[in-house]
Amino acid sequence: MSTIPDRSSGSIQPHPVVSSDMWRWACAGLSASFVGIGLARFAYTPLVPALIAAKWFAASDVIYFGAINLVAYFIGAAAARPLAARFGAVPVLRASMVSVVVACLACAVPLSFTWYLVWRIVPGIAGGLIMVLAASTILPHVAASRRGLVGGLVFVGVGLGAAASGTLVPLLLREGLAACWIGFAVLSALLTAASWRSWPRETGEGAHADPVQQQLGVKARRLNRSLIAEYGLVAFAMAPHTIFLVDYVARQLGLGINAGAGFWVLFGCGAVIGPLVTGRVADKIGFGRALTFSYALLALAIVALPLGTHMPALPIISSVVVGGFTPGIVPLALGRVHELVPGDPARQRAIWGRAVTCFAGGQAAGAYGLSILLAHGVVSYATLFVLAAAAAVLALALNLMTALTVRE
Repeated sequence: MSTIPDRSSGSIQPHPVVSSDMWRWACAGLSASFVGIGLARFAYTPLVPALIAAKWFAASDVIYFGAINLVAYFIGAAAARPLAARFGAVPVLRASMVSVVVACLACAVPLSFTWYLVWRIVPGIAGGLIMVLAASTILPHVAASRRGLVGGLVFVGVGLGAAASGTLVPLLLREGLAACWIGFAVLSALLTAASWRSWPRETGEGAHADPVQQQLGVKARRLNRSLIAEYGLVAFAMAPHTIFLVDYVARQLGLGINAGAGFWVLFGCGAVIGPLVTGRVADKIGFGRALTFSYALLALAIVALPLGTHMPALPIISSVVVGGFTPGIVPLALGRVHELVPGDPARQRAIWGRAVTCFAGGQAAGAYGLSILLAHGVVSYATLFVLAAAAAVLALALNLMTALTVRE
C-alpha cells in the first residue's frame, strides 16, 4: 500500500486505495465486532433466564453481571486511544479478542460471585476497545468512495454475533450452561485466529496535541457537543433492549426461554441489516437528517415493546427495529462527525473517541441504574422501556433545538 507524507505532523499516513485487501480488512473488523460485541456482550442476554433458572446465582446477581459488563465497556472505550498510542491499535485489538476467548471459558465455571464478576468485566473492556479502534484502524486505508460500505460491514458483525448467539443458545443449552460458554469460546477463538493477520499495517502518527483542543468554528463546536450528548442519550435508550429483552419475553410475557431466544434472533437480524440500511439512507438524505429521523423512530420502537401485551405484533417490530439501530446508529454518528469536521482525519478520530466514550457511559448508566431500580422493585419492566423511550425523545429534542439555534 502506498503512503504519502503528512507535513502537518511529520509522519507518514496511509494513502487510501481500493484493493483486494479492502475485503480482508473488512472481514477482520467484522470478526472483531462479532467477537467483542456480538458474543462478549450480546450473547449474555439470551442466557439471563437460563442462568436464573439454573440457580447459578440469584436473579439480582445475574442482572448485575449484565450491567457491570456495560460499565466495563465504558472503561474500555475511554482507554482505547491511550492504549493504542502506547502499544499500537492492532496488538490491542488482537489482545481484546483473545481476552474474550478466555472470559467465555472462565464463565463456564461459576466458582463464585467475584469470579463471575471479573470475567464479565474483562469482555466488557474488550468490547469498548474494539468499538473505538476497529473501524478507525481500517477506514483510513480505504478509499473514500468505499468507506460507507466497509464501515457498514464492520458493524454488521455486531448483529451477526447477536443473531448467532440467539440461535446457538437453545441448541447448546441442551448440553448445559457450561456447554454454551465453551461453544462461544470456540467460535471466538476461530474468528480470532482467522483475522489475526488480516488487519492493515499500521503507520506511526507521531506525537501532537489533542486535535479536539484546536480551534473549531462556533457552529462546529456546538454541533459536535450536541452530537456527543445525543449519542449518550440514545445509548441509554437502547440499554433495556440489550439486557432485558429475552427475560421480558420469557418471563414477563410468559412465552418461555425458547421464545425469548427467538426474539433475540429477531433483534440480531435487525442488527445485521441495520448498518447497511441506515448508511444507505444517510447517503440519500445526509447523516444529520438521518439521525433526526432515527431518534424519532427509535423512541416509537422502544415504547412499542411494553404495549405488546395487547398487540402481539408490536414486540416483534420493536425487537427488529431497535436491533437495527443498536449497530445502525454507529455509522450515522461516525458519518455525522465526518460531515461536521471534513478533511481532518486526526480530529475526526479524536471526536469519535469521545463520542464512543459518551455512548458507553450512557449504556452503563442505563444498564446499571435501571437494573438497580428493577432489582429493588422501584419500577416495573414496562416502566423501564418508557424511561428508555423518553431518553430517545430527549435526544431528538436536543438535536432539533441545536439545529434551530445554530441556524439562527
